[in-house]
Amino acid sequence: MLGTSFSSMEYLEKDDSGNLNHLSEKEKLEQACWNGLLREMLPEIFEQGEGSTNLYLWQIKTASHFLELELGQSYQTTDAYFSIDPYCFLETEHYS
Repeated sequence: MLGTSFSSMEYLEKDDSGNLNHLSEKEKLEQACWNGLLREMLPEIFEQGEGSTNLYLWQIKTASHFLELELGQSYQTTDAYFSIDPYCFLETEHYS
């Protein structure tokens, strides 16, 4: 979620190859994810249990107030029915 104290934390680029001051909060957070800092920011997602395999970041989709990260062992398309993306499930909500 963007606009929170978590998303406004300062993340350093892993390779220290430039100044990030010109980027927006969303762009800095996205860059931190692509640079491999996701494991450091959200370690509970990557906890390795017995027999578990590695998760890979396949895609980052940006929305107005959040970033959607597609993580998995291999790339798969997401079924909108099972998505937590509000742009997916709000379109299919049935009103009683």
